[in-house]
Amino acid sequence: MVKRIKIYKNFNVSVSDQNSIILIGNFDGLHLGHQKLFRQAKKYKKKLQCKLGVVTFDPIPKMFFNKKIKNYRISNTNQKIGYLKKYNVDFIIIKKFDRKFSKIKSYSFIENILSKKLQSKYIFVSNNFRFGNKREGDVNLLKKLSNKYKYKIINPSPLKKQKKIISSTLIRSLLQSGKLDIANQYLDRFWSIEGKVQKGREMGKKIGFPTCNIGLSNYLIAKTGVYAVKVNIHGSKLNLNGIANLGYRPTFNQKKILLEVNIFNFARNLYNKKLTVEFKKFIRSEKKFRGVDQLRNQINKDLKIAKKI
Repeated sequence: MVKRIKIYKNFNVSVSDQNSIILIGNFDGLHLGHQKLFRQAKKYKKKLQCKLGVVTFDPIPKMFFNKKIKNYRISNTNQKIGYLKKYNVDFIIIKKFDRKFSKIKSYSFIENILSKKLQSKYIFVSNNFRFGNKREGDVNLLKKLSNKYKYKIINPSPLKKQKKIISSTLIRSLLQSGKLDIANQYLDRFWSIEGKVQKGREMGKKIGFPTCNIGLSNYLIAKTGVYAVKVNIHGSKLNLNGIANLGYRPTFNQKKILLEVNIFNFARNLYNKKLTVEFKKFIRSEKKFRGVDQLRNQINKDLKIAKKI
């Protein structure tokens, strides 16, 4: 039975959720570094016999402050909630990050939110955590005021692999450079995109390879090209193999980036259905072909590789 997590949109939690262990962060991707933090928090939860809560933000503050940043997220909010269910979390506060919230002073955030509203017992944050107006608050300030407001700060050392700190920034860089295998290793799962199937130009259907077109919303744009994928159709137990093209379809002069998925041996209409597409292997970079015949020949080659994978 899947545990039900209580979701809050503000800091007015119920009395039963006060005096909890609180983890604060974007937790974009829930990678190995985040997982280390949650494993440690679970030990405290068991020892102290109290609840475990998460404070996270939507949109990611960096996207709020820089409106030019559109395609940035490793995972969406729905996926984040799903990943958190694995870590015995009792409640999640998904705070809308807006102009008003961005103006809150760091001292006020500690006194009024962390102390009075949440009555936090233990607070887990990373070393680079910043908060409050103009990012004035940091871990040192949290530690400085911990005795006054009766909480304890835990900020574990970051997780390193091959002398690199595992972070969302590193994973974004790996995905953008086509190093999907390493990114998946650091995520501890296949990177995935969730979205609804949209009506497209049906170019794939015309050349014999019908595809599901999925908009990218605010997802990170990984290296454009062809991928072997696994597809889950929401509301069903189907997990299907396929091949996907992430890119601009230069042969057809497509201006908008799309994720196009061809599911092997599958002919059902999936318009408006929600899919999760897991990226298993990067096959090749996107390229422009001289014509449809050359493109069709290449797709057949790609299909053989994808089916082997």
